[in-house]
Amino acid sequence: MRAFRRKTTHLAGTLLATTSLLLAACGGSDSGTPTPVATQSPAPTPTPTTGSVFQVPAAANLTVADIQKVISQGVAEAQAQNFKAGFVVIDRVGNVLAVFAMTGADLTLKTPPAPDGNSTDLQNLNLPAPAALAGGISKALTSSYFSSVGGAFSSRTANDIVQANFPPSAITKGFESGALFSVQLSQLPCSDVSRRFLGVGVPGNLAGTHRGPLGVGADAGAFPLYKDGAVVGSIAVVGDGIYGFDSEYRERDADLREETVALAATRGFEPKDEIRADRISIDGTLLRYSEASPADFKSSASAVPSFAAINGPIGTLVSVRGYFDAATGIVAGAVYGAEESGVRPAKASDGYSDSDIWVVSDGQGNTRYLPKAGTDAGAVTQPLTANEVRTLLVEAFNIQRRARAQVRRPVDNRAQNTIVVVDTNGEVLGLVRGPDALVDAIDAVPQKARTAMFFSSTSAAADLAANGDPAVAPFLTATRSFLNDPTALTGKIAFSGRAIGNLSRPNFPDGEAGRPNGPLSVPESRFSIFSTGLQSKLVTPDIVRHIEWILGARPTDVPQTCSQSPVVPATARNRINNGITLFGGGVPIYRNGQLVGAIAASGDGDDQSDMIAFLGLVNAGLKLGSLGPPTPAIRSDTIVVPVGSGSQRLTFIACPFAPFIDTSQQNVCEGF
Repeated sequence: MRAFRRKTTHLAGTLLATTSLLLAACGGSDSGTPTPVATQSPAPTPTPTTGSVFQVPAAANLTVADIQKVISQGVAEAQAQNFKAGFVVIDRVGNVLAVFAMTGADLTLKTPPAPDGNSTDLQNLNLPAPAALAGGISKALTSSYFSSVGGAFSSRTANDIVQANFPPSAITKGFESGALFSVQLSQLPCSDVSRRFLGVGVPGNLAGTHRGPLGVGADAGAFPLYKDGAVVGSIAVVGDGIYGFDSEYRERDADLREETVALAATRGFEPKDEIRADRISIDGTLLRYSEASPADFKSSASAVPSFAAINGPIGTLVSVRGYFDAATGIVAGAVYGAEESGVRPAKASDGYSDSDIWVVSDGQGNTRYLPKAGTDAGAVTQPLTANEVRTLLVEAFNIQRRARAQVRRPVDNRAQNTIVVVDTNGEVLGLVRGPDALVDAIDAVPQKARTAMFFSSTSAAADLAANGDPAVAPFLTATRSFLNDPTALTGKIAFSGRAIGNLSRPNFPDGEAGRPNGPLSVPESRFSIFSTGLQSKLVTPDIVRHIEWILGARPTDVPQTCSQSPVVPATARNRINNGITLFGGGVPIYRNGQLVGAIAASGDGDDQSDMIAFLGLVNAGLKLGSLGPPTPAIRSDTIVVPVGSGSQRLTFIACPFAPFIDTSQQNVCEGF
């Protein structure tokens, strides 16, 4: 998540001045050698937590009795509100533990059209029952996946930070986009990273993180559930027939039934007040947690019926194909951090000496994404080795060990990110994460790394031109025209994730109302979170086919291959196999001027993510002597785009001011 984004240092060609100034800016000495940031001493622990410098969640989970209580509380409030609702409960890694629908609930799903009334991509969908329950799963994933020990986020919180302006409002036209602009198109049903429901009783079934039917949701009405200060899951409520978003930050929604019922359902499982999103600000603006409050409740916490009393007379458990089997009944959630959850501390056999490093697993004891060599020997002179991948991950992890968290409470906690390295085929070569890093990042960070690699590669133009959807190739043509470069996207320029984001906003430059859209976006009049441009165009067919499968209109589910991009024989997948994303944190990796992959980070401010990925790469290069970021001559910040009577330089990375807890060092990303 991006915080304090207007107080950033943009790494552009103009920053590369004299050597002495660069070394001073980077905290270096007069010796002529930049000080590797990772060699500086780690800071004191801000909050003692079982010997770790990081916040570490308690081992807890939702029991069947907990889930029954949550649903019963929600049903009691729904009855008091005279509202027929559907309920989805998940655990922290996305297992759907219960789906319950009151008799007569509206389980249809409709998404809003574009601002000009048009219908493109996922805009203006009209889907029959029980499609709303699929939307509820995506909403629930959002609040669970974005919450942590240090910050509790709802689907309304997500709403505010995924739109084209932050905060979203008619009066904020001209403001920059939200901190998680485009993240709604992560956790896709076609992702090769997210796990799928295997069936109760199947070994490894609970191991996450799991996909969302519609990716991530911004529709209000989902809240995280906490036990012992740890996120154990989420509750989402549906029933108004709309799967949309709130475009006006200043005004209270006219219909708060979903949100009120969901909030009432969390009683006894609420986060501490001090970590709620409405205690956290971005650029001086407080985020929102809920427009509903306990003052809106019409039911009594002391008069909640038992689940047995409502299961049958009031409603029933409902199956959602590929996610929940009502015949099996309510299932207890996985304990986050245990093998069954698929997210746990690294084992000694994984080869990491840092006990704070966590990894993802298959739920049966096998670590997913252990460091391995690149798969691209046929295209790269010297692919990444397993040792280089491990070094890249560890050096980036060492940066986050010292980095100040932007969106965690209490203040001065360490940042917690997921860090990923990919090769030029888009193959995930390694993944590590902090103990309490956001679960969303397990899928979103490979997207980041693949995005930076893809657009920097010699294959980008050819892959876009050859995409099976004819609506994709025009974005290549538009990019070449916009950049006034008929050979753009053929490997001449190293694009970071942030630079691709620059080109993917509905106004260029970002937020400047009235400007034309970037070439990878669509015009502002046609833009919404359901239609973002190239990003949504790549994956819309997969999402629609998956929803059709859930509804029984299609015999087979989508494969774990997003988009119709050409498949790479070495991996049997395409280079952007779980989609692309459009905010900072992804940096391409070079060896002797040749692209060999990318590194990305995410979880606690996208300026933080930029810094962790970039400085991790710098320090790994200093240690290995062969790898590094691209040279200044080919970085995206060499591109200057005419804008009206002036011009706008693309960004490469943007790092936060005073990012470390143990030093007041500034401008830490300059000079490399």
